[in-house]
Amino acid sequence: MGRPGPLLRDAIAEYEKRAARYWSFEAIEVREEKALRSGAEEDVRLAESERLLERAAEGNELVALTRTGERWDSAWLSKHLQELAVTSRPGISFLIGGALGLSQDAIAGAHRQLSLSEFTLPHELARLLLAEQLYRAGTIARREPYHKARG
Repeated sequence: MGRPGPLLRDAIAEYEKRAARYWSFEAIEVREEKALRSGAEEDVRLAESERLLERAAEGNELVALTRTGERWDSAWLSKHLQELAVTSRPGISFLIGGALGLSQDAIAGAHRQLSLSEFTLPHELARLLLAEQLYRAGTIARREPYHKARG
């Protein structure tokens, strides 16, 4: 959702570049919607979510990032991405909503919901966390030393 601001721009770019070493990766930004009147929050969510869904590659697994979604660990994400690579599904599209989140239609239409945290995160921080986890998942898949979890 939108271009990252100066605070996180470089970190996001770095981890997206690293993730692209392991996975076919493309970050797609869509224009943020302006709330023109009070009480128009759902209109904003609908417009932004529609733009995201229009840009998602056809046939991709849609994963909506929400606070209440499934909680995956890094190893599970890596395993899931590896399994997608050998199945008939062409890829995965992670949907990160704007300041007001995703519309209920986008969430309901997603194949899965994923939670990065129970905290409410700014979309830029969610994008950074997701990019780092995609990079980490790649290093796990190739058994590289970046991932230090025990077990």
